[in-house]
Amino acid sequence: MYDNIIRDVLKKYENGYIGLDEAVDILKKLPYEDLGFAKIDYNREVRRGFPEVIYCEGKTPKQVNEIALRMYEKGSNVLGTRASIEHFEALKEVCDKAVYYDVARIISIKSEEIMPTKGVIGVVAAGTSDLPVAEEAAVTAELMGNSVKRIYDVGVAGIHRLMSKVEELRKFRVIICIAGMEGALPTVVGGLVACPIIAVPTSVGYGANFHGLSALLAMLNSCSSGVSVVNIDNGFGAAYSASLINKIGE
Repeated sequence: MYDNIIRDVLKKYENGYIGLDEAVDILKKLPYEDLGFAKIDYNREVRRGFPEVIYCEGKTPKQVNEIALRMYEKGSNVLGTRASIEHFEALKEVCDKAVYYDVARIISIKSEEIMPTKGVIGVVAAGTSDLPVAEEAAVTAELMGNSVKRIYDVGVAGIHRLMSKVEELRKFRVIICIAGMEGALPTVVGGLVACPIIAVPTSVGYGANFHGLSALLAMLNSCSSGVSVVNIDNGFGAAYSASLINKIGE
C-alpha cells in the first residue's frame, strides 16, 4: 500500500525537488512517526480516505499541539475531537489557522479544501440538549467534505415538528439521527425514509436513562429496517460512517 508514496518520493528526489536526506527521512516515517507519547499514522488517508483524527480528551494541550502541528506540516487536514477551550487556545498560539467549534468541541486546521459532495447528509436531533453530539456529527461530516443539512429539535414529544420536515428528510442520502431519553426518534424517522439511518443515543435523560444506556438499547431494538447504531454520544463515529456511505459513487 506504500508503493505509490515510495514512487512519489523517489520521483521528487530524482527531479531534484528534495534532497537525499529528506527523501530518506520521509521513507523512514512511512508506517508512522513515533513521538514517544504517540505514533502518528500519516498514511491513514491513503488507506481510509481521511487523515488520522486526534481524540483530545485525556491529552495535554502540549501533546495535542505536537501531534496537530506535525500532521499539518505533512500537509494533512487536522481534526481534533472532544477538545477543550484550553486545547484550542494553546494551539492557536502556535498556529493561527486553528479553528474551534465550541458546541461540537472540535479543533480543525485546514491544509487544503475538500470539494463538498453532491449527496447531502441530514443531521436530525431530538432536542436542544442533544446539540453537543449533533454538532460533533455535523461539523465532523462537513470537515470530511460532505454537504450537511441540520434539522434540530424535532423529537417525538412534539411529533408534528418532525412531520413538517418529511419531504426534506426524503432528499438526504444518509441521515444521522440523534436522541436521548427513550431514544425513539430513529425508529420513527426509519419508518418515513428510504435512506440509511445511523442512530446516535445520547446520555441526555433522567436517572433511569442510565447515562444513555436506555436510549442505546431502544435503538438496537428498533423495529425500523435500515437503522444502524453507534455508541453513546459518538457523533464523530456516526459522521465517519455517514461520510463513507455518502461518498460511494462520487
